[in-house]
Amino acid sequence: MAPTFVFEAPSDEELDLHFHGKGDDDDEQEEAQEVEEEEEEERASNRKSQSPWDFGSYSESVAEEHARRSTTSVDFKISKALQNRSVAISNEDSDSAESELDKQEDYRPEDEDDTTSNAGDSKSFFSPSDGASFHANSFMELNLSRPLLRACDALGYTKPTPIQAAVIPLALSGRDICGSAVTGSGKTAAFALPTLERLLFRPKRVPAIRVLTLTPTRELAIQVHSMIEKLAQFTDIRCCLVVGGLSTKVQEAALRSMPDIVVATPGRMIDHLRNSMSVDLEDLAVLILDEADRLLELGFSAEIRELVRLCPVRRQTMLFSATMTEEVDELIKLSLTKPLRLSADPSTKRPATLTEEVVRIRRMREVNQEAVLLALCSKTFSTKVIIFSGTKQAAHRLKILFGLAGFKAAELHGNLTQVQRLDALELFRKQQVEFLIATDVAARGLDIIGVQTVINYACPRDVTSYVHRVGRTARAGREGYAVTFVSDNDRSLLKDIAKRAGSKLKSRIVAEQSITKWSEIIEQMEDQVAVILQEEREERALRKAEMEATKAENMIAHRDEIYSRPKKTWFLKEKEKKLVAKEAKASMGKEKNSGKEVISAQQAEDLKMQEKRKRERERNLPRKKRRKLEAAREMLEDENQVNKQEGNGKNKKEKTGISLVDVGYRRAKAVKAGKKALDAGKIVKKTGKKSVRPTQKTQSRTEEMQELFQSDMSEKKQKRNVAAGKKKSKKSFKSKSRYKRK
Repeated sequence: MAPTFVFEAPSDEELDLHFHGKGDDDDEQEEAQEVEEEEEEERASNRKSQSPWDFGSYSESVAEEHARRSTTSVDFKISKALQNRSVAISNEDSDSAESELDKQEDYRPEDEDDTTSNAGDSKSFFSPSDGASFHANSFMELNLSRPLLRACDALGYTKPTPIQAAVIPLALSGRDICGSAVTGSGKTAAFALPTLERLLFRPKRVPAIRVLTLTPTRELAIQVHSMIEKLAQFTDIRCCLVVGGLSTKVQEAALRSMPDIVVATPGRMIDHLRNSMSVDLEDLAVLILDEADRLLELGFSAEIRELVRLCPVRRQTMLFSATMTEEVDELIKLSLTKPLRLSADPSTKRPATLTEEVVRIRRMREVNQEAVLLALCSKTFSTKVIIFSGTKQAAHRLKILFGLAGFKAAELHGNLTQVQRLDALELFRKQQVEFLIATDVAARGLDIIGVQTVINYACPRDVTSYVHRVGRTARAGREGYAVTFVSDNDRSLLKDIAKRAGSKLKSRIVAEQSITKWSEIIEQMEDQVAVILQEEREERALRKAEMEATKAENMIAHRDEIYSRPKKTWFLKEKEKKLVAKEAKASMGKEKNSGKEVISAQQAEDLKMQEKRKRERERNLPRKKRRKLEAAREMLEDENQVNKQEGNGKNKKEKTGISLVDVGYRRAKAVKAGKKALDAGKIVKKTGKKSVRPTQKTQSRTEEMQELFQSDMSEKKQKRNVAAGKKKSKKSFKSKSRYKRK
């Protein structure tokens, strides 16, 4: 019998011939060369066109969502406002403004202080990684299977990055890994490729969830899922996405079908494990934590610990992040066993192709910050720009201003629906808009090819956040610019940035004429911004009323069905989540304030004003409330004092109750009363051993107090005692006569 090749993996040529289906029995040899040439051309074109990210396929279109919810988009409102604009915005000064260009000069720090960074010695916990190699010429050297090599070829990956060359061989051996590398160094492929290679040899007859990947944000989860699907396109491995904002029922059905890989955010995954039937992690083989420091920052530490507890003990755990913090080290010790720490390019955390610039916003000029941003975006940075804002409201306002100014921009923040967020990313990826205005949601992991500039409109909290924001540009060896707006309140961060960038940090001075021009334009647009925001508020109120009405109708129509469902259980409720997030932010603020931070004069004045207002408020309170406040403060102070004394030592508790003067006074009084009783003959003096208990100190104190009080007893008091004795005798006679019978 001729040997059959059913169970062997087909070669690339066989697969390609099978897909194309070309050639007859007579002309096979003649057309084989033509087919190979066509394939090479197609592969070359695929390398250029095929992208690992595809955000549009995960949800419905924004137009469909607006039609379903009977709302209109912000772009529609902006275009409507532009049509109704009575007076056109004057651009007369554009030529003169263009003639005055922005200046760029080397940054000169005001004061330098050399501080040495003391890294904690936690290497004893980690296994030695001496044999790890950070260099490989091709993916063929990493012992990957043909389907994965073909997928890498289709995506245009030719040579592994240092982190990929180090992680893939060790991950294939099943070791726990803690990896950190520069942003944009290919960490996703570093953990996806070895995981897929191991899954190719899984027991296929028993379907189970074998890999769980946790990410901090929905967008990053979607990106990782898209990447894994592209790498597994020539295999039979199935991947499932479990994130908030998308249909729970669809995700539940996908989890019940037991996919091989689950990419999830922690909250939604715990929700499914608690409330979805037949979903568990009993057969889990690999747990991956991507951007672990951000997971802990966002208040997911309790959820991650719960998920680690639900996972089997015998598993492989891989943890990846661009920055490592103390909390991450605690998580490593909790979830990893004898891990290998792999740091690719540890000395050069800053990409060599990145140009970092600073725009100083002086005091009393913060009002013109929007004008400075528009001036920069109109002239200097006009294509593929990500603008990071501090709050959701500020990002939305900037989106409206950019739209009214005629710039194509998209927004990405937490107040949008998941459909709108994915649509914004897809528009920016396809270069249909030039500006993406986002909060820190977009600061982690998002790999959008060709981002030329990152503008930190709102200064980041710390250097870690700055590193991740800036990491959206200058990825994989491409050039990029990072511009940060720095006010006088951000001096400490500016020092850290200057220390990190070294001599390459530049200072950009925006032309004054263009700032004044754009500030006038913004003043003209204020009324239109207010109208658009008012329209959105009205739409939101109508939408809320409609939702309440439909909810009431459903409760009436399907009452029995709704109450027959099993009640959902939550790991953390919304209020608890908000409290946890608040506490995390507060602790981060404390850590920030604990370091060397220079408080500006403006901040000092604000603090003084707050204290003054507080005092005035208390003065205006009624007398009862004021006294209650004072009493409460005194009680708090007493409690603090008691706690401090308890902390210092237990022996000091005796002295907290009565003061020393009171003790002396009482003892002197007791001695005096004893002497009187002896004189009167009421007490007989015992002739025994004297008690040894009172020490010399107490005797001396009593004697001192006796002398003190005896000297205070004047002659008048003695006369009073004599008179009191005479009176007593008279009273005693009267009192005796009271008991006589009449």
